[in-house]
Amino acid sequence: MTDILIEGGRALIDGVFPDTSLSIADGRIRETGASDRRGTIEIDARDLLVLPGIVDIHGDAFERQMMPRPKVDFPIDIALIDSDRQAIANGLTTVFHAATSSWEPGLRSGDNAKRLLEAIETLRPRLAADTRFHLRHETYNLDAEEQIGEWLAGGRIDLFAFNDHMDGTVALLDKPHKRARMVERTGLSDQVFDDLVQRMVARADGVPASPPRALASRRSQPNDR
Repeated sequence: MTDILIEGGRALIDGVFPDTSLSIADGRIRETGASDRRGTIEIDARDLLVLPGIVDIHGDAFERQMMPRPKVDFPIDIALIDSDRQAIANGLTTVFHAATSSWEPGLRSGDNAKRLLEAIETLRPRLAADTRFHLRHETYNLDAEEQIGEWLAGGRIDLFAFNDHMDGTVALLDKPHKRARMVERTGLSDQVFDDLVQRMVARADGVPASPPRALASRRSQPNDR
C-alpha cells in the first residue's frame, strides 16, 4: 500500500481546522502533526482544506448529465462516468444516485431507473466514487410494483424511499413555467401529458395497498459492497 504524506493543509480534526500534516499508511491516517516520516507520495496542501470524503445520500445531479437539456439525451454509461468524475472533483467519495421510478415516461421513468441500476452495477469497478443506487419509487407507479419487490429481494437497492408527488403534479398544471418543465422531461405533448395525469389520478384508490405488497418481497441480505 502506498504511503502518503499530506503537508501544510488545514485539516478537519475534532471539529477545528489546525494547520498540520497527515501521514497515511495502508489507507488509514497514521499520524498528524510534524513528523520525520516521508511518503511515497507527498502532497503540498498549503492554502487547502484537508477533509474526509463527503457522502451524498440523495443526489440527482446525474440527471443533468443524462439530459443536459430537453430532448437531448446522452448514453447512460457516458453520463454516469461524467457524474462520477464531477463527484470526485468536488470531494464526494460516496454517492447515492437518487433515481425516480415514476409513472411518467422519459427521464424519471421506471425504465430509466432500471437502465441506471444496470449501468451502476456494470460500471462500478470503473467508478472512482463508491457509487450506490437510491431508488425513489412513486407510489402511483403501480405497474412497477412487482419489479421493485424483486430488486428489494435481490439486495440491489442501497437506499429506498416511497414518494407521492401526485398532488404537487396536479397543482403545477396551472403554473405554466413549472408545468412546461414537467412536460419537457417526459417527451410528451401537453394534451397527452394531461391525459396521463388524469389516468394516474383515477387509480388513487389502489395506491395505499401497493407499498406493503412491494415490501413483502423484501428479504434481509448483507450488502458486501
